Amino acid sequence: MVSLRCTTAHHSLLGSPTCLARPRRRPCPVVRAAVAVEAGAQAKVSLIRIGTRGSPLALAQAHETREKLKAAHSELAEEGAIEIVIIKTTGDMILDKPLADIGGKGLFTKEIDDALLQGRIDIAVHSMKDVPTYLPEGTILPCNLPREDVRDAFICLTANSLAELPAGSVVGSASLRRQSQILYRYPSLKVVNFRGNVQTRLRKLKEGDVSATLLALAGLRRLKMAENATAVLSVEEMLPAVAQGAIGIACRSNDDKMMEYLSSLNHEDTRLAVTCEREFLAVLDGNCRTPIAAYAYRDKDGNCSFRGLLSSPDGSKVFETARSGPYSFDDMVEMGKDAGHELRRRLGLASSIAFNEQNVRPCAISVGTLSVENEGQSRLLRGLFLFLLFFSYY
Repeated sequence: MVSLRCTTAHHSLLGSPTCLARPRRRPCPVVRAAVAVEAGAQAKVSLIRIGTRGSPLALAQAHETREKLKAAHSELAEEGAIEIVIIKTTGDMILDKPLADIGGKGLFTKEIDDALLQGRIDIAVHSMKDVPTYLPEGTILPCNLPREDVRDAFICLTANSLAELPAGSVVGSASLRRQSQILYRYPSLKVVNFRGNVQTRLRKLKEGDVSATLLALAGLRRLKMAENATAVLSVEEMLPAVAQGAIGIACRSNDDKMMEYLSSLNHEDTRLAVTCEREFLAVLDGNCRTPIAAYAYRDKDGNCSFRGLLSSPDGSKVFETARSGPYSFDDMVEMGKDAGHELRRRLGLASSIAFNEQNVRPCAISVGTLSVENEGQSRLLRGLFLFLLFFSYY
């Protein structure tokens, strides 16, 4: 167990504190959000309200968090001490469009973040791969639970692997990362947008909407549905998403009690690996329009091994890099950043070559020296820079 405290050095994960009043105890024995009725008419306010999405996988992750809290703190093992509050997010409500067309990753966290800042919940449980690299001001993410298997599962009723699928077969995936890596290795396949929770996608597969699909093995295992996997893809064949398989738990940055609870659950190896991968993502200003993959892990010698990937959506161009170094916070932060900057430089060089081959003069853009009023503008400009580079590369 590792105790964490808020420091300015962790600027990408922390926000400044915001004072929020906690709800007053209500004498009325009416069951409300965050109120659990015990024996008799006396009502008891829950000690912790866990905010989560309502999908089966999200609820499984919230239940896992609840059980770990109960096991670590006796006062939380009492009936009604922990309540799970389901919050519907924009991403849950809009299922007929690609994520890139409706706003990206924050779609699965914004409403939960709002509830946290408004004091309607005390902690928020997230799939870390859904969490933007910068948290809302006033929140902190001090805890990662032990990471599940990071690999992707191939699911198909007619073939044992992607390589066995006939040319023209349709693979369903909402992930640009998966789409680009599939098309890079198997350009004869067709990949289509394929959204919905795990159960919905498996049903659509059985109904013949697609020939095959890929799902995170971690999600299948948490749902006790791993038997649905036809095969498990190695990280060499399909590099995982940043923070895939990791659960993150956030709280308000001024809530010392929740930070104390969460620090007791934190798995430090996972936190460091996730931090390394997210630093890589932050440098590339990754979003749901950019296929990015990364994986950091402790190797047999106890060091950190890191692999990162940036590609075009159609898989025609893939940039990869690797790093190795000490398994420590500062070293792994630097490793992730350095790998991200390398791929930015390589992408810029490739784009410059593409411009010259077409006898087009490239524009000189130096994002690092632009004068901007805030971090949001800076991130927008860097994102535009990457988009222009990709566009020119085609």
